[in-house]
Amino acid sequence: MSTLRLSSVEELIPHVTVIGKLLPETPEDYMKLVRLAWSFRKAVELMIREVVNGASMKDATKKLYQMLPNYIYLESAYKHAKFIVEGCKFNNGNPRHIHVKKLFIISRGNKYDKGNRNIKMIPSTKFFQVFIKYPWDSSWIKCRAFFGERYISLLRELLELANQKKEGYGTRIVLREGRIELHVSVPLFLYLKHFSLPERRGYGLVAGLDLNSDRINMVIIDPSGRIVAMKTAWFPEVTLHGFPRDKARDIRLKKLKELLSYARRIGVDYIVFENLFEVKKRSRVRSPSGNRKITRFAKKQLLQHGLLMSLKLGLTPILVDPKGTTHSQEHEEVMKKRGLDRHMASAYIIACKGLKVIKNHEK
Repeated sequence: MSTLRLSSVEELIPHVTVIGKLLPETPEDYMKLVRLAWSFRKAVELMIREVVNGASMKDATKKLYQMLPNYIYLESAYKHAKFIVEGCKFNNGNPRHIHVKKLFIISRGNKYDKGNRNIKMIPSTKFFQVFIKYPWDSSWIKCRAFFGERYISLLRELLELANQKKEGYGTRIVLREGRIELHVSVPLFLYLKHFSLPERRGYGLVAGLDLNSDRINMVIIDPSGRIVAMKTAWFPEVTLHGFPRDKARDIRLKKLKELLSYARRIGVDYIVFENLFEVKKRSRVRSPSGNRKITRFAKKQLLQHGLLMSLKLGLTPILVDPKGTTHSQEHEEVMKKRGLDRHMASAYIIACKGLKVIKNHEK
């Protein structure tokens, strides 16, 4: 696997989440799980205030220990609160107004705790036994977890590595209406070992993708910078007021996968995205409807999925500086010279930047 392929992606996507169904063994286990989830949610809300006020994780966990007497849970709550605050600032919001709605529990992983200190998984014949630490009396909540058949071998290998103190696994339990989910974080390298297609050589083609709320534009160029193909995936319905967010995300991911699969079929080797992780704040526009589309569009989440999909398809993802890909003199010149609209011009510039990265890497 090339160093260019994973050099920056592993830092941005260290883990992939595998989701299963969690079933408490007794009504008492269920009630304990609910109480723990309520307490954890409250801890996250209080941790948001601590993060906004600049409190360190050490000071914040000490302050809230009486409410939730488990440092691993509290550290996990602090890290999640910090993530929420950073996301709120990125969207130009006020973190002091945040209210956490869903019930959930997070326990960070640690290889020296044989994977996870608070949430232990043990493989069984058709399911996984799960033991969840109940901090008020140090007992364990007993549950069973069921995953799709294709994930069984992956999770078994993860647990073997955890028992050898080679890998940890973070976990999240989400209580939804009518079901309980167990989310397990799997290291990227292990996930790709089980699910990626073999890396192959195509024709050295480079595809640049411009991600937008209602479309994805793709321009494919050859090693000389000449345009080989252009393709657009449209999904304007997802920006309509009231359109379900989950359904919008699924549609975008489906369209993104179609473009990446097409790129692989015609001999593309490299997929180039803007490095949106370097953008500190979300831009605003004058149009209220435009701002609504921007706010409802999880662009970084789509980028993460794009990077992962590229790796699974055996393609090499590349991240480039987003500066100048939309509003610049070069962008205007590309539109005029090549007769491209602004989104296709952006995709072309992204592809050309990726081509420069490849050539510099080969020197």
